[in-house]
Amino acid sequence: MTAFPFQVHAEEGAARTGVLSTPRGDIRTPAFMPVGTAGTVKGLTVDQVAATGADIILGNTYHLMLRPGGERLKRLGGLHRFMRWEKPILTDSGGYQVMSLAQLRKLDADGVTFRSHIDGGEHRLTPERAIELQADQIGADIAMQLDECPALPAPRDAVRRAVELSLSWAERCKRAFGVRETQNLFAIVQGGIDPDLRRLSAEALVREGFDGYAIGGLAVGEGHAEMLATLDVTVPLL
Repeated sequence: MTAFPFQVHAEEGAARTGVLSTPRGDIRTPAFMPVGTAGTVKGLTVDQVAATGADIILGNTYHLMLRPGGERLKRLGGLHRFMRWEKPILTDSGGYQVMSLAQLRKLDADGVTFRSHIDGGEHRLTPERAIELQADQIGADIAMQLDECPALPAPRDAVRRAVELSLSWAERCKRAFGVRETQNLFAIVQGGIDPDLRRLSAEALVREGFDGYAIGGLAVGEGHAEMLATLDVTVPLL
């Protein structure tokens, strides 16, 4: 894997500013990333989004898989060309919808089967399919691993199972992604608000080796103080 260069410009305590350099442009960090779930930031043109100073936007694999569809996006030249946004794009893998659309999906060790909230059609999302959609069809600059994001509060055994499943899917995503010079794959740390499970997840992902790491499974019902405490535990592990 070829991680994008990241340069720290200033530090104060645990805070830092820096620049993540991608082939489509620099991303100044910390970054505000507007959400363009289905290929548009609602209420704004891409020129207006750029005028805010945003360096990157987020697209959602699940929603783009349904409309306009990965294969159609590929035929049209990918999401950048489709929405006329030339700066970097990061895509959520669809793992969040495993939680938010729990009534419309069936989860197993191999992947997730969704019942479309639009027309009831069935769609299958596996780690390999998530990478195909993000990297090959949407054309994301930064792709995320497929993971299971449990809603909180949840029994510890359920959170641990989600960690183990997410680690298994991370390995499969990495194999499917391979080596790419112009795209990066980020892993996602899970573990709820349990410090030991967060450590287990983070250390396993770091050993596996990814281009970058995200802290997932927060702001999903745990409360603000518990979220901050979990960040304090997890960030140093990365």
